[in-house]
Amino acid sequence: MRPLPSFRRWLFVPVLDRLKNGLAPVTVVRGPRQVGKSTLQDQITDHLLHREQVPPSRIFRVQFDDLTSVRGLGLDPILNLAFWYEEHILGSSFNAQARKNEPAFVIFDEVQNVPNWAPQIKSLVDHNSIRVLLTGSSAFQIERGRESLAGRVSTLEMGTLLLREISELRGWGAIPPALPLNGLGPLKEQDFWKQVKEHGGRYREPRLNAFATFSERGGYPIAQSRPDRPWEEIADQLNETVIRRVIRHDLRESSERGRRRDEALLEEAFRVCCRYAGQSPGQVIFTQELQAALAADVGWQRIRAYTRFLGDTLLMRLVPPLELRLKRQKGQPKICLCDHALRASWLQETIPLTSEGLQAAPHLSDLAGHLAESVAGYFLTGIPGLDLAWFPERPAEPEVDFVLTIGERRIPLEVKYRRHIDPFRDTFGLRAFMEKTAYNAPFGILVTLEEHVDIPDPRVVALPLSSLLLLR
Repeated sequence: MRPLPSFRRWLFVPVLDRLKNGLAPVTVVRGPRQVGKSTLQDQITDHLLHREQVPPSRIFRVQFDDLTSVRGLGLDPILNLAFWYEEHILGSSFNAQARKNEPAFVIFDEVQNVPNWAPQIKSLVDHNSIRVLLTGSSAFQIERGRESLAGRVSTLEMGTLLLREISELRGWGAIPPALPLNGLGPLKEQDFWKQVKEHGGRYREPRLNAFATFSERGGYPIAQSRPDRPWEEIADQLNETVIRRVIRHDLRESSERGRRRDEALLEEAFRVCCRYAGQSPGQVIFTQELQAALAADVGWQRIRAYTRFLGDTLLMRLVPPLELRLKRQKGQPKICLCDHALRASWLQETIPLTSEGLQAAPHLSDLAGHLAESVAGYFLTGIPGLDLAWFPERPAEPEVDFVLTIGERRIPLEVKYRRHIDPFRDTFGLRAFMEKTAYNAPFGILVTLEEHVDIPDPRVVALPLSSLLLLR
């Protein structure tokens, strides 16, 4: 195997556990391009071989790159390869191995490059007792195939580096997560959020160091693992290997037969999404900006389809308006980028997120506030099982940036990213939401730029964005 980095992403242990002992026979790791999914798969293979002494014959790993040779393996290449492995390498059937408590591990990378991969995986695990790990660089294709594997698949999502991963990778120390991997129950308790703030205080130095470099370079592994390379080079790499790869490759793969997809439209749509990260631009803004950029009459339905596609690739999340009593509120989805570094690289505009950076460039404060909202939104959508929405302004009710729904309880969350907080004005949205008894919101969260913010209202927990990012 190629030399592997010693640093392991937070998903290493959960993926290994589900691969070996999970309830579902198939474990899928999905996420944006270039976040380390293939490296994770290599590290798990290496661990099985060298730490757990699994015989090499029990591990079948195939890298399905963009190789035309896959097409020469018949109509069902995955099944043909699996049965070849079973006969010529394993030496017995998959089920015979399982009865000896020595199941085979089948690991497929870039599986989305195989036509009709999901039905083949379904057939394989329906008739054979094996453990399967799937990863792929096209989040869109993985998600589309995953739907046909319902009941047979356990999905884990890998995003860009967590703040505590940046701290460990850069040598500032390990920081434990504030929220356990399984279970959302603690999020319903106000005392837990106070503990999150205290948790950030206990790890103040590594947290602030990690947040400073996160502000400067974002969370992509290539940006943080190579601090010796200038940002301009990192930005070019992100544009080429992440954004343009989605625009050129994933868009082509998602096209229906006989229907041409417009790369120029997708490129400009992503540019608009970057400009309005952390906001919910409506039909007028999207239509005017895209028609001006392309000098063409682009319809709203087509624009919506392209923005939804960008959401399917996980380059961004579209946080919907809150649904109350089965009625969706009026408003467009809020755009949350998977990493603010993509905005910086694509628009060639760097916006600081640290207090020191904004003190040196106060004219960027409003943009930084929107980006902080984008960072918080994408981060919260990555918590498994958490229902996240935003609350548009209504008559006599102000907007609330995000609402976390856990069971019957709702937790409003406001991002106020400025140096000076007005305890009354800046909590108006939270208080208005909490005072509606029908919303069942006993307390609210105020996410701030600075650490020491005092809010007299005992129902409001104020904590800095960098501490919120230690939840996971």
